[in-house]
Amino acid sequence: MPRFEDFSFPSSTGKNTIHARCCLPDGEIRGVVQIAHGIAEYIDRYDPFMSFLAEHGFVAVGNDHLGHGKSITAPEEQGIFAENDGWLRVLDDMAKLHEITKAKYPGVPYIFFGHSMGSFLTRHYVILHPEQPDLVILCGTGHQPALMVAGGNAMARLAVRKNGVRGSGEQLNKIAFGSYTKGIENVRTPYDWLNRISEEVDKYINDPLCGFVPCAGLFRDMMGGIKFITDQKNIAQMNKKTPVLFISGGADPVGENGKGVERAYRAFLKAGLQDVTMKLYPGARHEILLEINHEEVFNDVLHWLEKRFH
Repeated sequence: MPRFEDFSFPSSTGKNTIHARCCLPDGEIRGVVQIAHGIAEYIDRYDPFMSFLAEHGFVAVGNDHLGHGKSITAPEEQGIFAENDGWLRVLDDMAKLHEITKAKYPGVPYIFFGHSMGSFLTRHYVILHPEQPDLVILCGTGHQPALMVAGGNAMARLAVRKNGVRGSGEQLNKIAFGSYTKGIENVRTPYDWLNRISEEVDKYINDPLCGFVPCAGLFRDMMGGIKFITDQKNIAQMNKKTPVLFISGGADPVGENGKGVERAYRAFLKAGLQDVTMKLYPGARHEILLEINHEEVFNDVLHWLEKRFH
């Protein structure tokens, strides 16, 4: 049976402590999968996927980003990365977790897995550290046109100028997520875009560590990150030999029901990456690791990994 262990390490902010979690296999270790979670959630929600990976010989590890999950020690910390350079601080924390984990498990393949906002962070990370990942998996990602990114970035920066880093992100939240239930029949909650399973949606809604409204500063930080990762010049800095897998729900609004995922896929090919794979799951919504077809997704990830180890 795989076993879970929790640990912590100092954040790059110099004042926060980052909570991390890993799931360890029983037998031989075939590789490490480092997971970056999405906005307004936390790493424990990945337990079923981490267990699956560990059952198949992979150490699964991830941390709660700044302002998320158990990396929060005071209520006012929820939904904010940092006063300055928050996105880069989160990337630095991911680098620290990589350093800690790589030292424990040297000589095995190291895989980065990012979901949603975590996929944007992962995309930024592998541009900054092209030598680190052996494989990259991007789940529930998107790739908005440059004009939309510029507009979102300008709005978030204006909100911070007006109300400060800790100012309300309510308006930005509405703009970012408000239209996501459009096209869903018989909408029951504002979060139906996450999953076709009502119980999973309710679990998310009833979890105080999920679904909170991030501060204006976090939106500014994230939009700056998205601007960076959608710039073709930056994508070209990635290691061309690193295999990349895109997986997403075909009815996931974050990826524009597949259109944004295809845009990212084509941008990676244009940058000269030699092994890029994309799989869209028809009808599946945003959280495909918790969706009706999650077992299919788990097995597809495993199959893709194993194919590249031989």
